[in-house]
Order: sequence, then structure tokens, then C-alpha cells
Amino acid sequence: MGRSRVFPVATDVLVAGVAAVAGSALEIADPDLATKHVAAPTGVYVAAQIVAAAMLLARRRHPYSSALGIAAISLLVPAWAAVFAPYAVTAYGTGHRWRHWAVIAALAAAFLTGAQAWAIDDPVTAPAVLFCSALLGMYFRARRGHADRERLLLTEQARADERIRLAGEMHDVVTHRINLMVLQAGALRVSTTDPATRAAAEELRVAGCQALAELRDLVGVLRQGDAPPAAADPGLAALVDESRTVGLPVRLTEDGDPAPVAPTVRRTLYRVVQESLTNVRKHAPGADTTVTIHYGGQQVRATVTNARPRRRPETDLTAAGGGSGLDGLRHRVAVVGGTLTAGATPGGGFTVRATLPAFVPTAVPR
Repeated sequence: MGRSRVFPVATDVLVAGVAAVAGSALEIADPDLATKHVAAPTGVYVAAQIVAAAMLLARRRHPYSSALGIAAISLLVPAWAAVFAPYAVTAYGTGHRWRHWAVIAALAAAFLTGAQAWAIDDPVTAPAVLFCSALLGMYFRARRGHADRERLLLTEQARADERIRLAGEMHDVVTHRINLMVLQAGALRVSTTDPATRAAAEELRVAGCQALAELRDLVGVLRQGDAPPAAADPGLAALVDESRTVGLPVRLTEDGDPAPVAPTVRRTLYRVVQESLTNVRKHAPGADTTVTIHYGGQQVRATVTNARPRRRPETDLTAAGGGSGLDGLRHRVAVVGGTLTAGATPGGGFTVRATLPAFVPTAVPR
């Protein structure tokens, strides 16, 4: 048994022992049967004190049952264990708070009945002690919750630090490779005499520079915590034109007014179409593809559908991805309050559908 489990058990045994000794000592010191409801030998009352104290051993796992059991015994004789029971109820009890106080009220009523409160000079001290015990339990519960939240925050901070470290390493590795690609593309553009090769090399160089800029911005967000002012996306038309230049027949259809759409939603929409077209180029090269965007008053609907591929995908290209593109899109769409579905079509194609709100609320209603 680990130390973290030994200490609570030892504490419960100590509390039960104190309650048993204190209750038994009082019964032996004052065995006046005139104050008892039932005439019985002193040993019976001592045994009742010990049984009530033993119920405190279950105060963490079954606080309500323990308290109600002590209350039942207190109807016969006021059990000293009742002093510790309210603490257990408020510290370890589950459910609504009114349940705590209902059990404590039953315990106090039983204790006062067993003590014959109507016949003693001080019927106030016992309820006050029980009430203070309950408040102490509430304080302990609050402290424990605060410690749990602090531990959770520290864990999340450690994870965030690790993500930042990994992002930095990713940035160093990937930028090195992309820089080599950009330099090689630039060298090819200068050295070649073929106009088509020169144009392709320039496109490759520009795409590499854009990738470096986007990677630098993303890593900057992870490191600094706040996103820098993002450059405007080139737009869906430019995105579709890029796919056409690499041999993918894409048709774009837009209807409605995009003006009311929030910038955050526009960027999410752009990423949905971008990732969908990337997947088509990788997994369905040459497939006829349609991109349909509908801007409504309260929401934006995007559908990207491709037909059966015209040729087999390249193995090296499909293996280069991590297989988490759609999962990442779902998460990104969910962040702004939208939904995303994807699946194969009967004709051998594939469809991605996203529904986004036209704007993202800046505050969460309480």
C-alpha cells in the first residue's frame, strides 16, 4: 500500500479511535441511567459508542451511510462520533449541497433526542459543534478542489511547453528542407533555358516561400500565445486556380453575400477548401471536382466533391501525409461552432461538407 493510501487510512483509524475512547470514557464516568431513554448496563452504552466510532472508518467512501448510522445510534445515546460525521459529509459527500445539510440536520436532531435536549441546561452547544464540523469539511473540500485545479493547470502548462518545444524543433527541421527546395528552385530558374521549366521553377520557389511564411506564423502563435495579424488569404478563386495549374479540373460556384461572414470563419472556410483540394490531388489525381459555397444569412455551407480518379495516385505522395487532415479539419470547424462530414460517394468519388456559422460569438452566455 502506497504512502498516499496509508495516510488517509491511518487518519480514519485515529479519528475513530479518538471518538471511541472519548465516548466510552464519558459513559464510564457518568453512568447515570436516569438520563437514558432505555435502562441498560453501562457496557451496552460503551459498546454503542465504539460501534458508532467504527462507522467513521467508512466516512470517506460512504459519508452519508456513516452519518445516518451514527444518527441512529445517537437516538439511543449521544455518540461522540457525531462530532466528526458532519465534516465527512461536507468534505466527501457527492450530489447537491442540500443533501449534505439534510443528513447533518437528521444527525443533529438524533443527537439532541438522545441527549434529551429538552431536559438539559445547554441545548445549543452540540448543534453549534456539529455546524462547525460541517463548515470545516466545506473548507477542506474547497482547498482540495483548488489544489486539484492547480495541479491540472500545471499539467496543462507542462503540455503546452512541450508542444512549444516540439513546434520549435519542427520549425527548424522543416524550414531547413524547404529552404533547400527554394534555393534549388531558384538555381534551376536561373540556369535553365526552357521557358516552361523556368516558369515551373519560379512557381515552386514562390510556393516554398509562402510555406515558410505560414510555418513561421504558426510557430509564432505557439511560442507567443497570441496570433499575429494574419495576412489575408488569397481567396477561393486563387486557391482553385492553383489546383488547375497542376492538372486538376476544378469548378467553383459561389452564391450569396460573403460580406457579413466573420474573418475567422472565412479563414476556416479557406482551410476546409484547401485541405479538401489537397486530398483530391493526392488521392484522386485528375478527378473532376466541384467546389460549392453558399453564403446564407446565419451560416455558410461548403461542399467539395470529386468524381472517380482518372489515374492511380502516386504512392510516395499519398504516404507523405500523416492521415490526420480530416480530423484536423473537424477540430478546426468545431472550434468556430460548425460541423464537418466526409465520405465516399456511390460513383467512386468523395465528398466533404462543412457547415459554419456566419460569425463566431465573442462571449459565451452564462
